[in-house]
Amino acid sequence: MPIVNVVHDSAHQRFLVRLPEGGGELVYRRIAPHTLELVHTEVAPALRGRGVGEALAQAAIAYVRAQGMRIVPSCPYIQSWLVRHPEHGDLVVPAQGA
Repeated sequence: MPIVNVVHDSAHQRFLVRLPEGGGELVYRRIAPHTLELVHTEVAPALRGRGVGEALAQAAIAYVRAQGMRIVPSCPYIQSWLVRHPEHGDLVVPAQGA
């Protein structure tokens, strides 16, 4: 799998990948001082299956971990990614009332 460069665009609360064939983004929002909600991941059709979503998820998780933050994974892609990567479950804010 080729290396995908992910850029953190904090001004617009997203992680981005830009390639000649298209782009991808993982949009988040800060919902508490130390908590990000990972809202939506989208990858251009031409880039699907090439590791762009994986790279976006890894970049977001690395950022969250480095900042000592937690996440609320409302994005379906991130939810399924976390199932495949249970080692990052410690970053997930427990659901209220669970």
